[in-house]
Amino acid sequence: MAKGDNQAVRYEERESIAIITLDRPEKLNTLTEDVIRGLADSIDAATESKQVRAIVLRGEGRVFTAGYDLVAGAEGGWSSPYDAPSPEPRAGAWDPVRDMQWMAKNVERFMKIWHCPKPVIGQIHGFAVGGATDLVLCCDQLMMADDAYIGYAPSRIFGTPTTMLWVYRLGLEHAKQFLLTGEAIDAETALRIGLVSRLYPADELAIRVEEYAQRFQHIPANQLALNKLLINQAYENMGLRTTQLLGTFFDGVTRHTEEAYRWAESFREKGFREVIRERDAPWGDYGERKR
Repeated sequence: MAKGDNQAVRYEERESIAIITLDRPEKLNTLTEDVIRGLADSIDAATESKQVRAIVLRGEGRVFTAGYDLVAGAEGGWSSPYDAPSPEPRAGAWDPVRDMQWMAKNVERFMKIWHCPKPVIGQIHGFAVGGATDLVLCCDQLMMADDAYIGYAPSRIFGTPTTMLWVYRLGLEHAKQFLLTGEAIDAETALRIGLVSRLYPADELAIRVEEYAQRFQHIPANQLALNKLLINQAYENMGLRTTQLLGTFFDGVTRHTEEAYRWAESFREKGFREVIRERDAPWGDYGERKR
């Protein structure tokens, strides 16, 4: 059963599971306002459905998602979903309040996954990088193709994680290892450090995840909701909300330093792919593999 008219995200129900699919394969499912709004609407639909007991989040095409659409951002294609009354900012000025409103709204919609009373399983194939991790780490469980990888390369320049679930899911040592360097995490490493629950061959991933999700139909919905709330509350008591507030604010700061301005301006001079390649080359990941 399909719902909604958002062309960037598909929603369907198959027996007891809802499948939410990011559907911009020609753009590597990069995140735009349409994608984020479609995701949030789909989570709402699955939450309200009496039939759905679990949710699968996946991406169409060869990757889960390449994170935020930086090309659209560089071309002025992003705007705040809502703005407090204020003067138009002067050319070249950064309005930190408006920036916070925009990014906090994205975080709020990603966190619908966290708040949903039903289990949400993130299905990662190809790669999930940058802002994709702000989204997918909100899922209750992650399952990954054995040739996929995940990571937050923007920690090298132009970003900090906004939902900032890395430290809560990985602990201090591994969070610092992968956020200070922005290194890509291959599937085997992701399983070893506890970032994902299971690995499957890429050609079996979709069917295996659906089979797993169907098993939740045998557990009462109120049991699932209460246990998820209980686990989540423990992490919120550890300061998750404060960490997210700082992560969202710091993300705006990192995008408005002199280094960040020059980096974004180099898209026009060198081309997006070359700039990304130069950023990632010292670490031997992302860049060429990603494209």
